[in-house]
Amino acid sequence: MGLLSLFSKPAPTLVRLPTGSFTVDREGAIVVATLPSSFPDALVHDIGEQVLACFREATVAQLPLSEIIINYPSLKITARELRGGAIVYLAAKAPYARMTKN
Repeated sequence: MGLLSLFSKPAPTLVRLPTGSFTVDREGAIVVATLPSSFPDALVHDIGEQVLACFREATVAQLPLSEIIINYPSLKITARELRGGAIVYLAAKAPYARMTKN
């Protein structure tokens, strides 16, 4: 039976989707956050990095972008540019989402 366990995938865990906000500086460091401590820090940093990258790419392309709104089926992300940094608002549409471990 040990051979079969090599091919089985771990069961995904449920992560409670947050409602709150966080602010990142121009280097991507989290300055302030009102998110629950149970929400993984790695996800907060990933979201912050992607938001900053989007604002930087818009600046390089000379597009006047000051706000981004991303709608997922269970989460809404709104980000506003703050002189190189950003403030990001997370609003859950559904209370839980699956998080798969890679």
